[in-house]
Amino acid sequence: MDRIDPPTPRLDRVAEHVERYRPAPRLSEQGRVLSVGDGIAWVGGLPSAAMDELLRFGDGSQGLVFHLGRDALGAIVLGADARLAAGAPVYTTGRRLELGVGDGLLGRVVDPLGRPLDGLPAPDPDQRRELDPLSPPLVARDFVNRPLHSGIKIVDALIPLGRGQRQLIIGDNGTGKSALALDMVLNQKGQGVLCVYVLIGQKRSATVGVIDLLRRQGALDYSTVVVAEGSDSPGLKYLAPFAGCAVAEHWLWRGRDTLVVYDDLSTHARAYRELSLLLRRPPGREAYPGDIFYLHSRLLERSTRLAPGHGGGSLTALPLVETEQGEIAAYIPTNLISITDGQIYLDRHLFSAGFLPAIDITRSVSRIGGQAQHPRIKQEAGRMKLDYLQFLELETFTRFGSKLDAGMEDKIRKGRILREILKQERLAPVAAESQLAWMMAYQAGLFGTPDPAAIRRTLDRLALALRDTPLRLDDDHTAWNRWLANLFPGGKDSA
Repeated sequence: MDRIDPPTPRLDRVAEHVERYRPAPRLSEQGRVLSVGDGIAWVGGLPSAAMDELLRFGDGSQGLVFHLGRDALGAIVLGADARLAAGAPVYTTGRRLELGVGDGLLGRVVDPLGRPLDGLPAPDPDQRRELDPLSPPLVARDFVNRPLHSGIKIVDALIPLGRGQRQLIIGDNGTGKSALALDMVLNQKGQGVLCVYVLIGQKRSATVGVIDLLRRQGALDYSTVVVAEGSDSPGLKYLAPFAGCAVAEHWLWRGRDTLVVYDDLSTHARAYRELSLLLRRPPGREAYPGDIFYLHSRLLERSTRLAPGHGGGSLTALPLVETEQGEIAAYIPTNLISITDGQIYLDRHLFSAGFLPAIDITRSVSRIGGQAQHPRIKQEAGRMKLDYLQFLELETFTRFGSKLDAGMEDKIRKGRILREILKQERLAPVAAESQLAWMMAYQAGLFGTPDPAAIRRTLDRLALALRDTPLRLDDDHTAWNRWLANLFPGGKDSA
């Protein structure tokens, strides 16, 4: 007798649906395409269509309602077919745009609609999420009090970051903004932080370079890359950061720590301006529409740390924005500065002088990170930023040839030592324990001379000693002092 297999769960659901089905009249609206071009379709005959609702065109492609007019509505065409033309039928769906999310996207490169760009089969999602939902409510949020170690010495010491923070990276083109963000992503390996890197309007060569770097460094294992290339329609560029945020939010609500890099929001703002002008919205300052501030605020407001009762996950955002000739008072940069919890400013003069990463401490600030710093690192960092700022002022003053007393000369010497310590090559992240080690050594005066070669030897000596005798940040102060005393038994003289 042939064995009869039990029905599969999918067949069970179909049978249940058939059992519950009741014939009834259904009403649907059908409109038509009035015109189509530049990734925009004007549609008439859909009076009940709502903003951000998905439309289905007669050729099978989809559109997103973006503008409601008196006589017609404007829609972003998503994956338009060449057959789409004026006169084609259009239907409402009653649904909003969603994206498949989940662990299946780790290691993948997708577009803002979730379609694979890496030549592999479509990822298998755990669920689907809306691209632009409401941000987490206030009662679901908690204080940002856990550090996000960037691996960048100048950041972790002087501009610390916390998990759930929104930290802007700002600077002219070619000053190393993307390189800094990539180094931060690479440092999350083994830290339990899942990363999403969003590339908006980049050249294909730059996109391939980022993906190749993440793959070579093993960072794709815990990362997802969302790409809207420069040749893509402005609609896809507009959706890209929202898609990346939706991917990270899936892990956020499951109690995971996530990091999202938006590279960059200047291009995103220009794509939104292009869409708005195509849809005949009234232009405002610099031809941007009046809601350009709301565009980025609703995106970045989704970055937060959740309360333990809601999973305790975090979503840290690193938006990048480009300035021209160092003008941070331009429209989009000032908007983002007012939205975020601080900024890391990269200066082209420092970059030209060889100070890498070219972070200008005088214009950089973290409004939350100090509260999230590890107590040991916070104790050692102490007044380090204030002392460094005073050193920069004193150094400027010495250019006039004024004679300084011994105390001032000592401050300048220590400032020059610290400046050499803070220099760092690309792809060389520094672990949190190594950060604490060099801070303790600096405070103890073990870097005796500003000579770059001598400072590098001392830093290498500290790193090797930590490798042989591993210590943790949570080890007590006595253990760290004993370790440092054994490494430099003669104090300053043995450095």
